[in-house]
Amino acid sequence: MGYYIAPRFLNKLAVHITKNFLNLPGVRVPLILGIHGHKGEGKTFQCELVFDLMGVEAVHISGGELESPDAGDPARLIRLRYREAADLIRTRGKMAILMINDLDAGAGRFDQATQYTVNTQLVNGTLMNIADNPTNVQLPGSYDDKPLPRVPIIVTGNDLTTLYAPLVRDGRMEKFYWEPNREDKIGIVGGIFEPDELSKSDVETLVDTFLEQSIDFYGALRSRIYDEQILGFIESVGFARVGKQVVNSAEKPPSFKKPDFSLSHLIEQGKLIVNEQRRLQELRLAAAYNIGASNSQPNSSQDSAPAPTTQYERGNGSTRRNAEVDPPRQTSNGHNYSKPQATTIDSEVVQQVQTLLAQGYRIGVEYVDQRRFRTGSWQSATVIQAQDKSEAIATLESCLADHENEYVRVFGIQPGDRQRVMETIIQRPSR
Repeated sequence: MGYYIAPRFLNKLAVHITKNFLNLPGVRVPLILGIHGHKGEGKTFQCELVFDLMGVEAVHISGGELESPDAGDPARLIRLRYREAADLIRTRGKMAILMINDLDAGAGRFDQATQYTVNTQLVNGTLMNIADNPTNVQLPGSYDDKPLPRVPIIVTGNDLTTLYAPLVRDGRMEKFYWEPNREDKIGIVGGIFEPDELSKSDVETLVDTFLEQSIDFYGALRSRIYDEQILGFIESVGFARVGKQVVNSAEKPPSFKKPDFSLSHLIEQGKLIVNEQRRLQELRLAAAYNIGASNSQPNSSQDSAPAPTTQYERGNGSTRRNAEVDPPRQTSNGHNYSKPQATTIDSEVVQQVQTLLAQGYRIGVEYVDQRRFRTGSWQSATVIQAQDKSEAIATLESCLADHENEYVRVFGIQPGDRQRVMETIIQRPSR
């Protein structure tokens, strides 16, 4: 299978690796290359393809290995793997690198709820120390005065701003934002479906149909095409006997004929995957549960009033509220009054806004058009300073009206460090 390597990716990685093995007088070469971008765009896989092409040995560390119940273990692991890569360079006489996957997941701090542990501090400090002294990396409790070969470090992550700022500064880490363009996607998807003899025009149509999807979507789509045959195999042998057929079986493994890889079938199955993605994004049960828990505290003024009556309509991929009418309440002089409040905002969003305001957060609103949505180029619409729920909802409705055919999202802003919390897309353009 001939996998595609994006030229921009190949050039960036090849220059960084080669540059670290050259002696350039008076030039300070960053030891670390940070590759960041949206999830599922093939950052790690593209790295592996470049390593194979260049004949580079890679020593791997996962972001999940950067935390431990024993303080200091992850930092020691980084030094150990770095020295292992240096030994490969010294003994085999070939290029080797240290590859740390998902560094932000193991050493990043996403919000105020993320613990900043001793190991997180040591991991950041160790990488900074190695970047400053790449030929003198010692293990705790021992000292070797023999200089090590310089080992380039490649790290991947979705958001490198979550890392300790001095680690990602220029001079220590060179940054590379990876987002495949249409040509890159056509080349990569063509490599994925090469064994299935999908024509170039079909590949282009498939990519254009799901242009907003990440690279891993197409791998999942190809895997899904086999589901019908696998289900047929399971039904033929019986659900109770599947284990005996596929695990340590004396019989030869089952074989499957080539599935239907026609363009129409691929698009049909792709739309099913997209529908499941939307359902996942729109359901957000955890947020609903958390909001419900925060609103379950006793409140005499609210408990005495009956719940408002609400009507709903289905549209544009989410449930929206037509109108919310507060029931009549009695004032201190005994008169009743009713306060109608028309709104088009989902009830969950209303609850989210109310919860954020109650916790002292400001409400940020951003928008983006359909073309820039896949690049993540969001623009600020407004920051709602009001503490009154009705005023905040009115401002939010005005923003939705101003950006009717665009994506709109809201989030809370912590007053002190301006960290974002509870980020939610509340409007999607109609297709």
